Amino acid sequence: MAINFAFFLIEMSSGLISKSMGLVADSLDMLADSFVYGISLLAVGRALIRKKRIARLAGYFQIALAIIGFMEVLRRFFNVESLPDFTTMIVVSVFALIANAICLYLLQKSKSKYEVHMKASMIFTSNDVIINLGVIAAGGLVYWLNSSKPDLIIGTIVFILVIQGALRILKLGK
Repeated sequence: MAINFAFFLIEMSSGLISKSMGLVADSLDMLADSFVYGISLLAVGRALIRKKRIARLAGYFQIALAIIGFMEVLRRFFNVESLPDFTTMIVVSVFALIANAICLYLLQKSKSKYEVHMKASMIFTSNDVIINLGVIAAGGLVYWLNSSKPDLIIGTIVFILVIQGALRILKLGK
């Protein structure tokens, strides 16, 4: 939980400074993950129905963040924005990838990894690894194409993945 919240702060500030939608998108996803881990702790030792409610809450929170993110992507698409700093995108995403790999490893070692609230956490973290690779690739494309479009595209993809993960979690919570 602490790793994800720390990277939410790092990626949000780096994303705003570097003007990278990919980093901002991943930061919001990290915030949601931190929230999920926190409420997953509340589910430990609780009844199955409580765990399912917590998983649903996490899913709805992810959807809300994705909607906010889509609105920001649209704003940036229709307004003239300066080119994001591709170096910051790549460097910060490499560190976030390492952090997510550590989180995934810790989750897989958990004794309760097969319970619904822990499955939700693993879904989010697995998505994060894919997202980090996408932001790294987008940073390279921003540099190569001298365009902000790859950053906006990866931001959109991040929010689509977030919604897909949220829908999977909502199914687990039924």
